[in-house]
Amino acid sequence: MSTGAESDPEVVVGPGSIAIEIPARSDFVSFVRVVVAAAAELRPDIAIERIEDLKLAVSEAVTNAINAQERVGTIDRIRIECEVTDDEITVFIHDRGQGFDQGEVPELPEPDHPDRLLHESGLGLHLMAMLTDETEVSSGDDGTDVKLVVYSSNRRRLG
Repeated sequence: MSTGAESDPEVVVGPGSIAIEIPARSDFVSFVRVVVAAAAELRPDIAIERIEDLKLAVSEAVTNAINAQERVGTIDRIRIECEVTDDEITVFIHDRGQGFDQGEVPELPEPDHPDRLLHESGLGLHLMAMLTDETEVSSGDDGTDVKLVVYSSNRRRLG
């Protein structure tokens, strides 16, 4: 796969996985959602509600990645990898933005508190964590990596 300003997404499909590289543009968020949902639907024991949760979390992560790259002016593509196993679906999102220190993210009021309306942004990490079974975010000099995991219905029952 390449980096650069090409306008079309690049897709590579392998056994149990799919990798996509998209230009850092918001008009590709819905494309990523559709691809992730299609991959998740290959697992009949992942409830449709959980797939909807994953789509929303992925949308948030990809939108954050696009914004991070816009802030530093990079034209590199954003990479999304989706892996489907017997008991989970995992989505990785990698951007080449500046990254951030999670320890410096300010504490905000709870989402249902009236004071939360005074803050325009800052709900994304909390939202991703609420919607998925596992959420990991790591930032460094080469960008930010987000890992989102949703368990199958069978694994959730056993866990």
